[in-house]
Amino acid sequence: MDKERFQKLKRLFDDANGLPAEEREAFLKKECGGDSELRAEVEKRLNAFDEADTSFLEGSAVIEVVSMFDEKKTLSANQTTGEMQNVGFVAGTILDNRYRIIGLLGKGGMGEVYKAEDLKLDQTVALKFLPDKLEKNEDALKRFIGEVKTARRVAHQNVCKVFDIGDVNGKHYLSMEFIDGDDLSQLLRRIGRLPSDKAAEISRQICFGLYAIHEAGILHRDLKPANIIIDSNGKARITDFGIAGFEQDVQGAESRVGTPAYMSPEQITGKEVTTKSDIYSLGLLLYEIFTGKQAFRADSIDDLIRKHESETPTDPSTFVENINPLVEKIINRCLEKDPDDRPASAVQVALTLPGGNPLEAAMAAGETPSPEMVAASPKKGALKPRIAAACVLGALMMLVFCMFAAMNIAPQNRIPFNKSPEVLSERANEIVARLGYTDTPADTNYRFDYVDSYLNYARQNPSLENWNRISSGQPLIVVFVERQSPRYFDVLAKGDGDWLIEPQTASGMRTILLDTRARLVKFSAVPPQFTSENQNVSIDWSPAFSAAELDLAKFREIEPNWTPPAAFDTRMAWGGVLPDHTEIPLRVEAASFQGKIVFFELIYPWTKPDAEAADNTTTRDWVGIFILAGIGIGIIIAGIFLARKHIKSGSGDRKGAFKILLFVLGLSFCGGFLGMNHVPSVAPELARFSHALRLGLFAAAFTWLMYLALEPYIRRNLPELIVSWNRLLAGDWRDPLVGRDVLFGTLFGIAHFTFIYAGKTAERYFNEDLAILGFPVHESLSSLRFSAAAIVNNFGLGIVGGFMPICALVILYLLLRRRLYAEISIFTLLATVEILFFTHSLVYLPFTLAISIMMTLVISRFGLVANVMTGIVFASMRQTLFTLSFSTWYASSMFLTLFLIVALLAYGFKISLANQPLFGDKLAIE
Repeated sequence: MDKERFQKLKRLFDDANGLPAEEREAFLKKECGGDSELRAEVEKRLNAFDEADTSFLEGSAVIEVVSMFDEKKTLSANQTTGEMQNVGFVAGTILDNRYRIIGLLGKGGMGEVYKAEDLKLDQTVALKFLPDKLEKNEDALKRFIGEVKTARRVAHQNVCKVFDIGDVNGKHYLSMEFIDGDDLSQLLRRIGRLPSDKAAEISRQICFGLYAIHEAGILHRDLKPANIIIDSNGKARITDFGIAGFEQDVQGAESRVGTPAYMSPEQITGKEVTTKSDIYSLGLLLYEIFTGKQAFRADSIDDLIRKHESETPTDPSTFVENINPLVEKIINRCLEKDPDDRPASAVQVALTLPGGNPLEAAMAAGETPSPEMVAASPKKGALKPRIAAACVLGALMMLVFCMFAAMNIAPQNRIPFNKSPEVLSERANEIVARLGYTDTPADTNYRFDYVDSYLNYARQNPSLENWNRISSGQPLIVVFVERQSPRYFDVLAKGDGDWLIEPQTASGMRTILLDTRARLVKFSAVPPQFTSENQNVSIDWSPAFSAAELDLAKFREIEPNWTPPAAFDTRMAWGGVLPDHTEIPLRVEAASFQGKIVFFELIYPWTKPDAEAADNTTTRDWVGIFILAGIGIGIIIAGIFLARKHIKSGSGDRKGAFKILLFVLGLSFCGGFLGMNHVPSVAPELARFSHALRLGLFAAAFTWLMYLALEPYIRRNLPELIVSWNRLLAGDWRDPLVGRDVLFGTLFGIAHFTFIYAGKTAERYFNEDLAILGFPVHESLSSLRFSAAAIVNNFGLGIVGGFMPICALVILYLLLRRRLYAEISIFTLLATVEILFFTHSLVYLPFTLAISIMMTLVISRFGLVANVMTGIVFASMRQTLFTLSFSTWYASSMFLTLFLIVALLAYGFKISLANQPLFGDKLAIE
């Protein structure tokens, strides 16, 4: 009981210290009667007890003070109850038809605070009433109303919320958040000082709250332990905006209002006050938190002013031997006499304090953390050995599954694909020579292309018979294309950022198409510009039929109706059947010019003229195209404005953007240049160099623009997604978090491709061999060199592909204000695109949803490095011809991709272990 009454007594004098001098004197006179001797003795005892570095003890210091006060009857439990009754707010009283009084929480010079129940909102609140003696004080009432105006501008987890103001029977009150806890002054009196770790934690939270107050343009001006409440969860909350105000409104004489012991030199002397004045008060508060002592103690206001202006407080290390030097340094900086020498902001103080997470500190303060701060996050990524090993084992098992599944569903294992591009090129040259073109071309270019016509037919007419036909090599789904020219080709750009050789327009150019069994499918040539004297030469069409492995005798002449693409003087057409499948009619169109065949093509029932074949896009395809195009165009336009804004404000990571620019430029250029056909001539090679450089510059510039435009939003709102990314940019490629994200990204990239193969396998089982859909033979797979070029390109362009979904997540997060809603939106977007473009049956739908869920997880939880690696690995696997026939010509390209994947798995496994022994005891992620 003595302890509780002593606390009340101490609180009484603390509250009095917060009043102006005249009001303080009147208040103490009322509470202690006219006995000034008693008041002086009580204050002396209380101050002496403050000086003792101890908790409340059952001793004479407590009992003596309480007993002395009891003898004069100036404070007793009965009198306190009587005061409540005089006010008229007993427990159960309902005010303003809304608030039910629960009990008195405390009272002070600036008001009485009650705990109440808000009947309308069904929540507990605190009601602060202006004392009767101040109701008629115009200045006090104005300050009370101003407390609501200022406090409502601040919304932060470390600041007590103030809701509204009202009055009951002429008594003004404000409603505010009820905080279940003790004020810091009580806590410090009980325990003396906080432990170092807890002191740093509480101090950071106070800094965050004060920073939020300052960001609202408000000066608190009364930062002291009594105005800091530690709630039941151990979080600090700044309260009491009774004398707070906007900086421009609290100058001159008004600036001297406050608690003298916690005022800055400029505030206590009535000079101009700024946020730096609150920083000084913050330093006094931190001094007391870490040492349990007040920085300045004085017997009078004049003495206190003198100490604030000219004396330096005793170093905290004098009272606490092992105090962190960083703490002592920042406290001393806060207590500099010159405001310009103090920290620039409260958040700067928070970031200087030891321990904690600087990334979380910056976010809690509402600031955008710097890239260095993101990289310095204490987030760890070390995996337990068994988890890392399970990831590697799972990845390898999925690779094996893909190779087995490819034997049944991949086109290279469903059609005759045993002739290498070099063999087919040699066969093409033989055919061209037999057709009369014996000159040696100056330049050649060959590759495999994907033929859509039969696949489109089979999609519209799905049956087991239609899909079984392709095993003979015709109907065509893959074709070998070789272009020959009497001069070096010019390299042109395509709309999709790829490159191609110039159209066949120059005399002497010819193009030959072979199926995978080296049979002629199509031939075209540009005749010479000058006509020869001999105009009437008979044409022998048998070499072309022989090259196509067709028996001319079994074909009948019919009326030609396909116009050749180049000049001609003779047209012919024949009708017959496809030798591989006699039920399929076949049309052969041909033309000649001056005795040489300039056009020969096999026309199948599903073959369409170029104008029709070029536009086979369905309504569903157009929907997907418009969605993606709209998003892409919108991102570019917005990116230009946002990049400019972030460059001007300095918030963009220009250093990181420049590194990425160089990286993407180098890889895109090398990939493009490596993937082109090269010739022993300076001018054409310079043209190829220039073209590859332009492609690289475009990719690099786009990446640079998007990074500057959108990366600051990721760093500000979801920085945990780019922690490993910033460490990688800083050169810390041995960081365990980087290794973990590379390992998981590689695993997820393999899983993405595995889900597709599993879905196609299921389609083949349930839907009679529809599994061939969606597996184009990429033109870059014509040789090992082109495969290497494709992989290099994947690394360069993978940054953009991995970065944009993270940006989309952040943009959705900003719009929806909830991370879960943003993740659901990303999943919906991914699933929509997958369904529109890649899902052709209900059997495949579960795999589509699985892919969308997995990619959402990678984007929203593992972040940028993992997402980039997922894209690189998936793209590399999609451009790879998987097989179990290791002796085939394309197995070398498969081994190159497998080598890349295994290297990434090995790197991720090694680095993510962080030098742990391979065999650990626990199965957990740090």
